[in-house]
Amino acid sequence: MPIHHPDMDHWSTTFPSSIKDLDFPSIFLPITFCLVISYLAWKALRPAKTPLPPGPRPLPVVGNLPFLDPELHTHFAALSLLHGPIFKLRLGSKLCVVISSPSGARSVLKDNDVIFANRDVPAVTKTVAYGGQDIVFTPYGPEWRMLRKVCVVKMLSNNTLDSVYALRRKEVRRAVRGLYERAGTEVDIGEWMFMMIMNVVTSMLWGETLKGDEREGIRLEFRDVVGEITTLLAMPNLSDFFPILRRFDLQGVEKRMKRSVEKLDHVFEWVIEKRLKLNKDHVGSGDRLKNEKTQGEDFLQFLIRLKDEEEDPKTPLTVFKIKALLTDMVVGGTDTTSNSIELTLAEIFNRPSIVRKIQEELDVVVGKGGIVEESHINKLPYLLAVMKESLRLHPVLPLLVPHCPSKTCTIEGYTVPKGSRVFVNVWAIHRDPMIWENPNEFNPDRFLDGKGDYSGNDFCYFPFGAGRRICAGIAMAERMVMYSLATLMHSFNWGLPGGREVDVMEKFGIVLKKKTPLIAIPSPRLSDPNLYD
Repeated sequence: MPIHHPDMDHWSTTFPSSIKDLDFPSIFLPITFCLVISYLAWKALRPAKTPLPPGPRPLPVVGNLPFLDPELHTHFAALSLLHGPIFKLRLGSKLCVVISSPSGARSVLKDNDVIFANRDVPAVTKTVAYGGQDIVFTPYGPEWRMLRKVCVVKMLSNNTLDSVYALRRKEVRRAVRGLYERAGTEVDIGEWMFMMIMNVVTSMLWGETLKGDEREGIRLEFRDVVGEITTLLAMPNLSDFFPILRRFDLQGVEKRMKRSVEKLDHVFEWVIEKRLKLNKDHVGSGDRLKNEKTQGEDFLQFLIRLKDEEEDPKTPLTVFKIKALLTDMVVGGTDTTSNSIELTLAEIFNRPSIVRKIQEELDVVVGKGGIVEESHINKLPYLLAVMKESLRLHPVLPLLVPHCPSKTCTIEGYTVPKGSRVFVNVWAIHRDPMIWENPNEFNPDRFLDGKGDYSGNDFCYFPFGAGRRICAGIAMAERMVMYSLATLMHSFNWGLPGGREVDVMEKFGIVLKKKTPLIAIPSPRLSDPNLYD
């Protein structure tokens, strides 16, 4: 027998007997209205999701890799005309973002400097830089700050550079003597400058630690090793585009790099051991002065002393890190400087009026009865303008060293994901017709009015980068390029084989270089032969 409850009679009179009796408009319209208003309010209040930058359509798996031009700096500049000043490329599994505007560069290198202070370390670089632990590729943090302090504040400061000027001067004068003996014959300027800069760098690194044949043998070996390393650094590597394939090293790039680095490491071990023995002998004989800090020290001696005197248990300066810094100096300080000198000379050899202005300025400041010293370079505003104009047209690192954001952020209205590889196309910015008048013309006069601050504050002109990762060797680079150019132009007149014009075409690499060697014929410009000793 069914159970009956009195309240059921009440519900039977108030609840509709059929669904047809429901008044849908009166019930659901207000609910729908409230839901729509809530959704619109939520959509308006939530942070807007910015899109990825535009870019060419990628293929499955390989992305845009098949369409890359080897001359990346000009290729990226052309793509920016199609897709805008910020665009993306899918290279295998790696997302790359290219920035080609001053505002975008400022956003990456200044406004969001900390986020972009890390590097996307290529597989081959982890081999060359002792696992990516040098100043160029070390992640931003205490270790990097320690290395940066050692390089900029101590090792490459103006005071320290002043203290090793005698070593630089000796090598430059030796090169002048060699060119004097080759007067009237064809000279490969790039090769000559590379060896001169290599001699300067190794002299500053370990001074008289090596002598005679062993000294020359090391320099010749370094020439081949540095050439191989810079070639491998610029080579597209499948291990970077498809990290899952890295263990196989399908192109053998890392294997080749490892062999080159082992040669460097062997030399560094040998030189450090000899330096430590020399220091021990000096202490044993009572020769070492307590107040010997920087005067007369080479960089290796300085680094070893710093390691012993200022060791921080949290971020120690180890022998491992010393070798990584020596690698930076040898690899980063030779090709960059020598290539910049070669490209500058190529530009001015085509313009006799510029050559004449340079030599007239040198004759006033130095005179034909003297030789160029580093103390003269601050009195050569026109030559400085020539160097700045060369760095505008031919920035040493045309895409800088790629940056890698530590978190996803927005740049120029687009999302740049965490872990992507970010290129800043300095080459394109330096030739932007919206910024520079006649941008492809070599015209030093544009820098005679005080323009050309390359300290990283001007994002229309920043050949050495900007922000925390700005080049650590600006002071040394400026000295060496200016000192070398002034010496070569003061000591010699230069002729071109057959009187033909110099080709200034560039070849892309991690370091920009002249596509074909610069061949020129030196002839003595000074009447006193003693000035070439």
